Amino acid sequence: MAATPPEQRIWWNEPIERVELIWIFIAFLWGLFMFGFMIAWHFIGQQNLSKEAYRIAPTAYEQKVENFAKQFQVREEQGIPVVKPKPGADVYLLARLWQWWPILELEKGQSYRIHLSSIDWQHGFSLQPTNINIQVHPGYEHVISLTPTESGAFGIVCNEFCGIGHHTMTGKIYVTDKKQAAADQRLAEQR
Repeated sequence: MAATPPEQRIWWNEPIERVELIWIFIAFLWGLFMFGFMIAWHFIGQQNLSKEAYRIAPTAYEQKVENFAKQFQVREEQGIPVVKPKPGADVYLLARLWQWWPILELEKGQSYRIHLSSIDWQHGFSLQPTNINIQVHPGYEHVISLTPTESGAFGIVCNEFCGIGHHTMTGKIYVTDKKQAAADQRLAEQR
């Protein structure tokens, strides 16, 4: 029951007020603009992720990641290997209950091809504080190209509920600035 019922019982037959027509027209034009801009941004935004993905057995992907970690491990953090691949290399990251494995150490300004997959459930790869979000599925190897533009520590969060330990599923990517490290080293030597 309406607070003030329409004069006619069939309300949709009543004439539309001029102000309402103007707002409907503005909303329609705004919708067309946003639709068109989404298409345009796909081409001019330069933020689109790679559409490269392959089918792979989860056990085969796990073996790839373990071999990658053994080859490029530089240290360990809380029992998790920290790997530092060569610039331009293919980098492998594994999602499993409830961790991202291994920890990556990349160089600022260098490009990498990051391979992502899961060995058990669907997980979400959310690189914080940047806006990179990917659903990671077992049986599929997703490949994205990444060129870090800032140095620091970046967190990886699983943003797809994956069970009771979901809230603990995090990972890390360190980005080092080789030029800054060399400058810091020279400064330390001068002291």
